[in-house]
Parts: sequence; structure tokens; C-alpha cells
Amino acid sequence: MISEQRSKYKSWSDLKKQMSDLLCYSLKGRISYFYTRYHKDSGSFGRATINLDKNELISFSWDVGIDIQWNDEYRACIENQNIDQETIHNTLMNEKWMQQGTLCHHDFLEAATTYLRIDISTALNSDNYFFRVFAYMDRRVGKRTLIKIKDEVETLPEWVKQFYRIRCEAEGL
Repeated sequence: MISEQRSKYKSWSDLKKQMSDLLCYSLKGRISYFYTRYHKDSGSFGRATINLDKNELISFSWDVGIDIQWNDEYRACIENQNIDQETIHNTLMNEKWMQQGTLCHHDFLEAATTYLRIDISTALNSDNYFFRVFAYMDRRVGKRTLIKIKDEVETLPEWVKQFYRIRCEAEGL
């Protein structure tokens, strides 16, 4: 099952610290990550955000409307194709949800924990836009790399490009 395959993390505070430690100098103290889960809610709803100067840039949450839309699309995939659950999840996530930035807090957590285990080059070239967002703000990505990938970034969804622009502005590029 997909939820069993999700990356594990010990605590949100530890994960948040690790991600914050990777921020480039020009964004330290300006970019912050937020995560919460509503444990009493039977649907395991939650919310994750990436913030700049305490203003929310993007939110990842799973509400009832998204849940209904996800289930409808998921059911349609099962009925029209003879493929396994993981393939359906990856197809919907990569082809639609990732493009729109309509992702849930679980996707954010999985991406953050995985990001800490991959090299920066892999992250910058990944089809997973979370990895690219994290990489654009990462201290291991220098100004020359930011300039080099400029044209490639223009092909990405707006929600991803904003993080590249924020980093470039912070670096004076």
C-alpha cells in the first residue's frame, strides 16, 4: 500500500531543522517550513506550508474537495487501466497534481525526507518539483548553477518558478 511505502521521519522538529540547515545564507531566517496534522480528524487531514518572511508561499493540504476529486480520478484510472496502485498514484501525482501544486501534507513530508538522502544534482534534474523547490533554496546550489538552469526553469509550473525567482533575488541575480 502507498502509505506504507512513504518515507519515515522521527519528528517534525528534527526534519524541519535539517531542511532549514540546508537553506542558503541569503534565505536563512526568511524561509520557514510548517507542518501539522489534525489527529482527531478521522481522515488524517493535515497541512504543510513553505513561507517567506512569515508569509505563506504555498500550502499543501488535503481537504474534502481534493479527497473527492482524487478518489474520482483514482477510480477512473483503476477502471480504465490494469495497473497497480503505486503506478496510479505516481501517474496522477506527476501528470496532474504535481503540475498544479495540488499536493497534500504527506507528499510534502515524503519529498522532504527523500530530499535529505539524494544528491543535489539529482534534485535539480528531478521530475519531482518538491526536490527542485528545495534545491533552489539549498546552500549547495551556487550562483553559477542558478544562472545555468535559468532557461530550464522557465518550462516549470509557476508555483515552482517562484522559488527560483526568490533565490535569485536574494542572491542579487
